[in-house]
Amino acid sequence: MFLSRFLVKMAANNAVLNRLEQKGAEADQVIEYLKQQVALLKEKAILQASLREEKKLRVENAKLKKEIEGLKQELIQAEIRNGVKQVAVPPGTTLSTASFSEDIPQPTAVTASSGSKDQVKGEKKEKKQQPAAGSSDAKPVDVSRLDLRVGCIITAEKHPDADTLYVEQVDVGEASPRTVVSGLVKHIPLDKMQNRMAILLCNLKPAKMRGVVSQAMVMCASSPEKVEILAPPPGAVPGDRITFEGFPGEPEKELNPKKKIWEQIQPDLHTNDQCVATYKGVPFEVKGKGVCKAETMANSGIK
Repeated sequence: MFLSRFLVKMAANNAVLNRLEQKGAEADQVIEYLKQQVALLKEKAILQASLREEKKLRVENAKLKKEIEGLKQELIQAEIRNGVKQVAVPPGTTLSTASFSEDIPQPTAVTASSGSKDQVKGEKKEKKQQPAAGSSDAKPVDVSRLDLRVGCIITAEKHPDADTLYVEQVDVGEASPRTVVSGLVKHIPLDKMQNRMAILLCNLKPAKMRGVVSQAMVMCASSPEKVEILAPPPGAVPGDRITFEGFPGEPEKELNPKKKIWEQIQPDLHTNDQCVATYKGVPFEVKGKGVCKAETMANSGIK
């Protein structure tokens, strides 16, 4: 009799344990589901913040362009008032100051009747501030200043001290590969980074990123949701120069970060509706071989 009651009690305990195990499994499923929802909410919040920031930057960019245009008009009016003849220049044409020097009033010796010492000082200061002909400051700020080349990413590995960065060895047609650090871990799998062709900006000032010096930048079509590495045309080889019709000239040896040249040019870099990379609508081109493209991203920014 005692054994019978003991067996009944054991069976009841087993049933309770089975129910607890089932409830525990269900609780684990609920917790996993909640974790997934939290991750999705975080991603959505980051995306919304990125879109708001992009919209804010576009508004600020438009405002700055308007202010620059206003300052440009004020400068033209000031030159007209001072007797400087205005010469219409076709887009993309670079003029030497010597070509119209005859139209600019030449300075004369200043006497007591022709001007004060303050005027003389003002003229000397203005003359000193004008950039010398042929200097880098005299060049137009356009894409011709960028040293864009075809490169081959030989190897890539994750940065030892940064979860979002790759460290790559890239052949850009020089005696030895360059080390490049790129924030592409969240966008491109590591196996897709190996032995692939790309476009590299090679004259940025080298910068240390989490202890590793980066010597160039991989050019990508970019949006808040997606990033794709730009690809050169078939037949292009490491070291091939990227050129732009209508924007001749040799690139800077190294861009001066204080001049913000890259920051001024970058907003005019986009892919068109055919995914072709462009500057102000002019394609990235390797002469005799074709144009550079993103894989699928049309009408996107490039950086």
